[in-house]
Amino acid sequence: MAKTKTLLAGSDGSVVRRSVLPSGVRVITEKVPGVHSASIGIWVDAGSRDEKGSHTGAAHYLEHLLFKGTTKRSALDISASIESVGGDINAFTSKEHTCYYVKVLAADLPLAIDVLCDVVTDAQLRSEDIEAERGVILEEIAMVDDDPSDLVHDQFARTLFGDTALGRPILGTAQTILGITRRSIVNFYSKFYQPDSLVIAIAGDVDHARAVRLVAKALDGSPSTHLGGSANQRRQAKAKQKFGFANSSLDTRKTEQAHVVMGTHGLVRGDDRRFTGAILSTILGGGMSSRLFQAVREQRGLAYSVYAYSQSFRDSGIFGIYAGCIPTKLDQVLEVCQSELAELVNTGVTPLELQRAKGQVKGGTVLGQEDTGARMSRIAKAELYGEELIPVQEVLSSVDRVDSGDVNALAQEFLANPLAMSVIGPYKKLPVHRGFVTQLSNLRS
Repeated sequence: MAKTKTLLAGSDGSVVRRSVLPSGVRVITEKVPGVHSASIGIWVDAGSRDEKGSHTGAAHYLEHLLFKGTTKRSALDISASIESVGGDINAFTSKEHTCYYVKVLAADLPLAIDVLCDVVTDAQLRSEDIEAERGVILEEIAMVDDDPSDLVHDQFARTLFGDTALGRPILGTAQTILGITRRSIVNFYSKFYQPDSLVIAIAGDVDHARAVRLVAKALDGSPSTHLGGSANQRRQAKAKQKFGFANSSLDTRKTEQAHVVMGTHGLVRGDDRRFTGAILSTILGGGMSSRLFQAVREQRGLAYSVYAYSQSFRDSGIFGIYAGCIPTKLDQVLEVCQSELAELVNTGVTPLELQRAKGQVKGGTVLGQEDTGARMSRIAKAELYGEELIPVQEVLSSVDRVDSGDVNALAQEFLANPLAMSVIGPYKKLPVHRGFVTQLSNLRS
């Protein structure tokens, strides 16, 4: 019998409950009043950082293959069964987890649970499917390679984390995908898709007890839910990794725009300063009123896109700034960015921009509650990473408690020292001074 606990009761009438099945699979639901849909996700505590270097891309490869068919359903049956009721089925792979998700009308939740559980726990991994999908993934890699605004983030991760699992691309490379064997994919599936690694999260018009029964029924007899797991050991191993970073990197290619990411190591998941970090990135480059957008785009017209962002992992993180501009303007863009960062470090944030950023962060948090998919992701990640599920009102209060001293201290930590940097553009050479390009006179003609 599943062990059930109520985790949270919201002021809006929402209720979050958690049950652990005898197999170790965790089921967590959030009943959301007033909606007629449900979002369900099966989250696996394994991502690209769990791969061996020679198998880079295996986690994402496996994500594709799970939709190719099970004992009960063909690939067409999987997609058609959900789409025929107006639902949406998809998946994504990140550095630390993989998620398979469906959104349907609440009346079709039993179907969604059955299909998704079947997909995740009964993959056939046929040789012919692996070979066919190899070409699809190579096309996906080529698509990213043709989009330098996307590719530069992979390059920056490599610059920041070096040749580690966090520094390697989630999709893998053409070389590693061509070299991955069926055995390596099957071994990854057998090792990481274990009961204690699975979190099944559902948000929307859902009854918890009924959902648990449906999940238990769908998993009954599934091959991968009867095997032993060791997720806790894997999490401990991840936390022991250490990272260094190179100072800069250049990918020379003929592009119409130069693309640059500069930044440093950010906050780990669960850091008490995460709300401060959200406010800092918002002030710096979180919207049209942010410092970088105003200075780079509005006042000088140097770039169309410029923003700041943060990403957290169990044992590290990224705090980064991106800009894309005409190659001859990169000098000016970097000069303006450097000036804005220096001013923020030296003079701190103003009361008005602190107030504005708080409103932006709080508004985004509340608006996110309108989407069952966002709610499903929130409860799933809290469970997957062992974090306390904080009521939304408490989140808003935590944002309100951030003061200018907190933001200024974090800015000093992140921005006072030289930043790592990656550039993609038509340059022969990239002279670097204090983590920034100071002169780009070697443009290719």
